[in-house]
Amino acid sequence: MSERSFVPLSIAVLTVSDSRSLDDDRSGATLAERLIEAGHVLADRRIVPDDVETIRETVLGWTRDPAVDVVITTGGTGFTGRDVTPEALEPIFEKRMDGFSAIFHRVSYEKIGVSTIQSRATGGVVNATFVFALPGSPGACRDGWDLILKDQLDYRHRPCNFVEIMPRLDEHLRREGRSA
Repeated sequence: MSERSFVPLSIAVLTVSDSRSLDDDRSGATLAERLIEAGHVLADRRIVPDDVETIRETVLGWTRDPAVDVVITTGGTGFTGRDVTPEALEPIFEKRMDGFSAIFHRVSYEKIGVSTIQSRATGGVVNATFVFALPGSPGACRDGWDLILKDQLDYRHRPCNFVEIMPRLDEHLRREGRSA
């Protein structure tokens, strides 16, 4: 069997926060640094407030851009009144990725125990683009990237990975006569 070559992806990072700026956004910086270190391209990085419409519009814009392969958000996945990232994203998921949340909680449990229950990390597909929502702590972003996304976004990872199915994510759109 031949060795696969690395396929760099274009990944956008969105920090959801009412109080962060690019200067003090450690979680967004953690994701950006790690994805670049892994060989991927940082397509864009932004910070938006905890607002359903703003989050949704930003993510939809990126998922409609053929230059963006993956979107990762950080922040807004807790239970406070301002935490609305799942409410913004889950209604636009064409396919929800329950396994992402389950695996995130499993790896998080190893680090923080039952406190992982306070996260509503989620993932899905929007406009044939993978979208992942991680909690707003740098530790959660490290765990989400290092223990889940790094391998799944690497074409060389066996037995399977997200990269090898990316060309087929829009099959339902092509059948319906729409484009992503």
